[in-house]
Amino acid sequence: MGAKPDSPVRLRADAQRNRDRLLAAASEVIGEAGAEASLEEIARRAGVGSATLHRHFPSRAALLGEVLHTRVQALCDRSADLLTAPDAGQALVVWIRDVVTHAATARGLGPALTGYRSAPEFEPHTMIRQAIRPLLERAHREGVVDRTVTVEDLLQLANGIALATESLPEPTRRADALIALVAGGLLR
Repeated sequence: MGAKPDSPVRLRADAQRNRDRLLAAASEVIGEAGAEASLEEIARRAGVGSATLHRHFPSRAALLGEVLHTRVQALCDRSADLLTAPDAGQALVVWIRDVVTHAATARGLGPALTGYRSAPEFEPHTMIRQAIRPLLERAHREGVVDRTVTVEDLLQLANGIALATESLPEPTRRADALIALVAGGLLR
């Protein structure tokens, strides 16, 4: 009896480790060099050969799409974890910082994937909006963020900070400073 067409293929343990190493290396290299990062450099950092990379990801778009999916899913998982943090305002600021870091290190993933068909259920912008909503609603309920602040406000703010800092010598440090400045005005 064969696997269902829609069911994920289960990899051998060593193949799964290689795939995980490739995704981690790709995320790192893309953060440094952008979406046009060398596939050979990604394979080298993962400690595998080019053939292994291409066996797991038959095209650049397939690799980039999976990197983006992994990053967005990590943001969503982080949001769920932060829902139980003791301070709703700080949890929201931490998540915004995570979004800024994601945006600053995604370096061209979106445009590079134009025309690429990912899984139909993967819609990064919708997933990110859904992930921030409960954090903001909690901050509204607890009175630490003004009720007029919207999901769109916060995501535009995060995007603006990422764009403003991505080409600076120390983008993460500068982004953190700007987020702290904004948080001072955002939180009550």
